[in-house]
Amino acid sequence: MSNTVCKPLRIAGIQQDSIVDGPGIRFVIFTQGCPHHCPGCHNPQTHDPEGGTEADVREILSQIRENPLASGVTFSGGEPFCQAEALVPLAEGVKGLRKHLTIYTGYLYEQLLEREDPAVQRLLALADLLVDGPFLIAERDLTLPYRGSKNQRVIDLVKTRAFGALELYRSEYEDL
Repeated sequence: MSNTVCKPLRIAGIQQDSIVDGPGIRFVIFTQGCPHHCPGCHNPQTHDPEGGTEADVREILSQIRENPLASGVTFSGGEPFCQAEALVPLAEGVKGLRKHLTIYTGYLYEQLLEREDPAVQRLLALADLLVDGPFLIAERDLTLPYRGSKNQRVIDLVKTRAFGALELYRSEYEDL
């Protein structure tokens, strides 16, 4: 974890053993604050950037380390990229624990790439999967893995970086 002093992390909560927020069993951190306000959002309590509680990154990493079931960590929201600077040390710690990192965002991947914020770029570089795009009630589909509406993409950032072109995630179970 970086020793850089940054803005405090505000979270709405933590779920220790999720099976719907990315592949495997996930330790999920729900960030506080979201500018998207998607109609039908299943986490509207996370919209207010002043809500939630201030979180200690070291304490969260300790909880992750102590969770023997969690194969990965997910940053959800709210909108994680509104707190990119505060999340970078946590993401670095997650990768230091050799955990898979999934991030949900209402922004499109291409929009994030265009941002000149070093923390946003660092957070993208640390992530393994990105679920992008706003939730659209008209596109709602509860049968989709890891997302709530058809417009959202699950991007395999490891393959995207390796191949230099956007690669969607494909679960080994999709052909069953």
